[in-house]
Amino acid sequence: MASTLSQGLLLTVPLAPLVGSLIAGFAGKAVGRRGAHWATILGVLVSFICSAVVLMQVVNGARFNATIYEWMVVGKLVMEVGFLVDGLTAMMMVVVTFVSLMVHIYTIGYMEEDPGYQRFFAYISLFTFSMLMLVMSNNFLQLFFGWEAVGLVSYLLIGFWFKRPTATFANMKAFLVNRVGDFGFILGIGLLLAYGGSLNYGEVFAKGGELAKLTFPGTDWGMLTVACICLFIGAMGKSAQFPLHVWLPDSMEGPTPISALIHAATMVTAGIFMVARMSPLFELSDTALNFVLVIGAITALFMGFLGIIQNDIKRVVAYSTLSQLGYMTVALGASAYSVAVFHLMTHAFFKALLFLAAGSVIIGMHHDQDIRNMGGLRKYMPITWITSLLGSLALIGTPFFSGFYSKDSIIIATAASNLPGTGFAVFAVTAGVFVTAFYSFRMYFLVFHGEERFRHKPHPAADDHGHDEHGQVHVPHESPAVVWVPLALLAIPSVVIGFITIQPMLFGDFFKDSIAGDLVRHPAMKELASHFHGAASMAAHGLQTVPFWLAAAGVFTAWLFYLKAPALPAAFDRALQPLRTVLENKYYMDWFNEHVLAAGARLLGRGLWKGGDQAVIDGTINGSARAVGSIAGMMRTWQTGRLYQYALVMLLGIFGLLTWQLWPFLGALVR
Repeated sequence: MASTLSQGLLLTVPLAPLVGSLIAGFAGKAVGRRGAHWATILGVLVSFICSAVVLMQVVNGARFNATIYEWMVVGKLVMEVGFLVDGLTAMMMVVVTFVSLMVHIYTIGYMEEDPGYQRFFAYISLFTFSMLMLVMSNNFLQLFFGWEAVGLVSYLLIGFWFKRPTATFANMKAFLVNRVGDFGFILGIGLLLAYGGSLNYGEVFAKGGELAKLTFPGTDWGMLTVACICLFIGAMGKSAQFPLHVWLPDSMEGPTPISALIHAATMVTAGIFMVARMSPLFELSDTALNFVLVIGAITALFMGFLGIIQNDIKRVVAYSTLSQLGYMTVALGASAYSVAVFHLMTHAFFKALLFLAAGSVIIGMHHDQDIRNMGGLRKYMPITWITSLLGSLALIGTPFFSGFYSKDSIIIATAASNLPGTGFAVFAVTAGVFVTAFYSFRMYFLVFHGEERFRHKPHPAADDHGHDEHGQVHVPHESPAVVWVPLALLAIPSVVIGFITIQPMLFGDFFKDSIAGDLVRHPAMKELASHFHGAASMAAHGLQTVPFWLAAAGVFTAWLFYLKAPALPAAFDRALQPLRTVLENKYYMDWFNEHVLAAGARLLGRGLWKGGDQAVIDGTINGSARAVGSIAGMMRTWQTGRLYQYALVMLLGIFGLLTWQLWPFLGALVR
């Protein structure tokens, strides 16, 4: 049994994708399209194999926590690059590299006609490198580097088709919203550095008890509470939690492989991973945990509602991602960190599957993304159909599928929480089961079953309405093997990974030295363990629970509305028009941001410009300069070059000085 991991092996994991990215990015023209995709795929494949080896060694007890490179030392502050590899890190490494590998292979087929082919491969490999550096870090400096790097590369990927105004707007929106979250994130890191005296995780965690006793200067707030909330604000931006969620649906403007990579296993899960890693600090603040719980509950329920009215196939899956990220956040708030990470893992597989399946449908539909123009694709795209069905069943938490084990665990753990926001959170995650099932199977039925609407499209599409230059209808077709093979490979863990891993990840020792928890103050995991009697027994019992019947009701309602009685949705639209208007406007969050926050920012900027720059800076600095110039002008009149004038001034000066010095003596003589 190895006690420590090889430093060389660990370095290979992030550096292999980086090398592939550099080859595709700087030598893309020289190596061509084949060279670019082979270089990046081989890099990610090597990274995945090494990650799998690391995971096996970690399961056998190996660990690593050491400095790789010391960058700078300022007094007692050490800035370094270092790796912390334990169960949490090893699991994330395998998930990130496996999903990234599937996306790389899929991209060969999806982007084959795109002129930016090499550039795209360079970006996604660089993104993989950035995410690996984030999850492998053992200090806040490297964490922040990875955090910002994934944000930067996501900006490039979302705006990959930069000639589209919608894409450039979407990537700028993602960039700005994430800057809001990152401002809170760096404040949290700054507080921990100021009071903990270190950037190293272990050293800061060791001082957690001392930090919990401190108050924020000038207030009666706990310093650690403020720091944890600031860190979580960073997670709200990266993991798209309300109200910083607005960037994620618009990011669908990027190519579909990026939707799978960013919104399934990497960027949006960075916030979940970070809070789980910071569990030794969050466990010491019930206020911070309650804040996390409530924000997650709002996101889980209300973002799910928005998925019901979407007609763009990618946006349906995007709002599903928002809702599922809310579920993970609820688990974090309930102190069920391992459950949150467990759902992160299962979700990564079935959500990547659903995004890539959506891309396969888009290819088959000749880039029409409106689900109202589809229908009956089951017989034309059988592999995409069956994999989509498996992914949808996992998403809604069907017993024995991976999503069931993680989602039901979240619901049970939330109910066992004793925080003030528990009641609302339990309602949100339970009601969200019906909502998730309804919008998931609404999409499934409209795309794969019912009338073949692509022959006479009822709604305008972004392309040529499905007809070629001869006016012939494009009949959908199954995607090539390079597209459907990743779907099949992702479908396997989407079905079985939960059954295999629930016991070691939630009730074993897999996370024993990665995640902290106080089972007395926060009994969620203890309560969850008391209900667990094996994966098979849990799934069998799940057939009798309220969440299962809510999911079944959601599927039945979608079947009734969109296959058997399609007039019903229109009737509900008319009856609930005000509600639909609110949903179509996404709760007016974009309107509020553009007309209130942005207007306020413009007013503040104008005030700083007029009052600060022009009045204070220009007025004071330039006024001082003018005053100096005026005094200098007056002094120049005395600089004539005539000696008799200088002698006169000297005599007058001596006379004045003597008078000032002798004045008290002369006054005494007079008296």
